[in-house]
Amino acid sequence: MKAMILAAGRGERMHPLTDKIPKPLIEVQGKALILWHIEKLIKNGFEEIVINIAHLGYKIPEYLGDGSRYGIKISYSDEQRDGALESAGGIKKALPLLGNEPFLVVNGDVFCEYEFDANFDLQGKKAHLILVPNPEHNIQGDFAIKNGLVLNEADEMFTFSGIGYYTHAFFDTISIQKKSLAPLLRESINKQEISGEVFTKMWHDIGTPKRLKEINNAN
Repeated sequence: MKAMILAAGRGERMHPLTDKIPKPLIEVQGKALILWHIEKLIKNGFEEIVINIAHLGYKIPEYLGDGSRYGIKISYSDEQRDGALESAGGIKKALPLLGNEPFLVVNGDVFCEYEFDANFDLQGKKAHLILVPNPEHNIQGDFAIKNGLVLNEADEMFTFSGIGYYTHAFFDTISIQKKSLAPLLRESINKQEISGEVFTKMWHDIGTPKRLKEINNAN
């Protein structure tokens, strides 16, 4: 299984830090955020990573290279001319780099203890989402879960962690365009095509300078 790190966003809420550096290269507890992902992917048996780039995107391959120094192969899906294609559009463009098998996707701006699974079995579903208890900045949540299936609404809601496993078929209905993931997810959820689980250990969305400061001060 290959993995994709979403790293193309502008990170406007992280202004002014992201005026000069792409958000995945911001240091969290003494290390570039994207390196936390890469090291964990390697530890868990992944051998190839695809990273999409847009805002100040050239700085990411300058920093990481082809991955050989880390013992992994890194390829880049370049959206610098397109302008960031958002999550679903970015994944759609990267599909040729991701092979034919299901793949893992992780947002480049999350910091967590979740252990990526290179042998994850989707068991016939089009996607599998990792959900987390709602943080203060998303108290309403995004999705629910019942008997292992993700639901759009229920009494108890959870937040999408930005981590998921996907099949190529999940993206069949869109072309390469600027498109977010949420509408695709909700449509597929209505067809009972998406499984999920709730992860309750440490997870943070590094979305603002305040949150970044809190995490760095917590160490």
